[in-house]
Amino acid sequence: MNDEDMSHLASPATFIGADAQLAADISTQLESVERRLYEVTEQTRKLPDTTSKHLLAAGGKRARPNLLLLTARLGEADRDEIIDAAVAVELIHLASLYHDDVMDDAPVRRGAPAAHEVWGNSVAILTGDLLFSKASGVTAKLGPEAVRVQAETFERLVLGQLNEFAGPPEDTDAVEHYIQVLADKTGSLIATSAQFGVMFSQADQALAEPVRIFGERVGIAFQLADDIIDLTTTSSVSGKTPGTDLRERVPTLPVLYARAAAADGDVVAAEVVELLDGDLSSDDSLETARAALAAHPVTARARAEAVRWADDAKAALAPLPEGLVKESLFTFADSVVSRSA
Repeated sequence: MNDEDMSHLASPATFIGADAQLAADISTQLESVERRLYEVTEQTRKLPDTTSKHLLAAGGKRARPNLLLLTARLGEADRDEIIDAAVAVELIHLASLYHDDVMDDAPVRRGAPAAHEVWGNSVAILTGDLLFSKASGVTAKLGPEAVRVQAETFERLVLGQLNEFAGPPEDTDAVEHYIQVLADKTGSLIATSAQFGVMFSQADQALAEPVRIFGERVGIAFQLADDIIDLTTTSSVSGKTPGTDLRERVPTLPVLYARAAAADGDVVAAEVVELLDGDLSSDDSLETARAALAAHPVTARARAEAVRWADDAKAALAPLPEGLVKESLFTFADSVVSRSA
């Protein structure tokens, strides 16, 4: 499963809505983050310099730094540590994408050839490792607590990948396993981004845990919504062939629900599962399976589950003071599940 980078959700306007001044202030800080990213990834030798900047130059609107810069507004958002923290989380994310693309054999990332397609798997993996080391260097300047949080986040990223690869252990609920994979692979770093914003803005530290929980739940909601988009959105909107996850045998939530329903005696679900387990190499067979799954009630149930996670994310923000930051986080959670791409 490709880890989505949420870049199309990440402009300040997505978070801030109608507040032009706050959007402008965050955009200005993002420019500083961008400059610092290029400085930190600078290498004296051509190959590592080129590969390190490959995905950085490909774009993306820096969702995790955006979120960090927003939660920092619960305190003093102009502190230098805020920029460093934003750089660190984006470097971790970029590093993970190099590794993800090798594991998924993904040909393209952000509209550019994936690094392993250009330089091979070994160089792509080593570049990811290099960016992780750069992230660690930046985080070390933020103090031991930041290093501890980063280490735990990095562990969860790796465990999420390993557990996805291994699949659910015997006698383990497949849906619970899938949600935990999403929480580790996607939710953990989004959670850390939100948490760092509070930690390094000298905000009330009691707010760090609520925003961390918010970030993790939003990450889960995003990936669950992505499952639905793969089934129900045309390629002209989403940018990829509908049903791609089905062809790649990704056990998304609608698929897991369909298998459970079939096991419980749902005859129509059993027919859907038979299609899913068939040969999906042709576009016609893929479209038949996609349409059958999209039409079954399990897909609506999966959509409702994505919305529930977004609502649970908003509920975690109850301790935050009323105001623009809280409203903006609510807007972001809603946008995650209402999008069509």
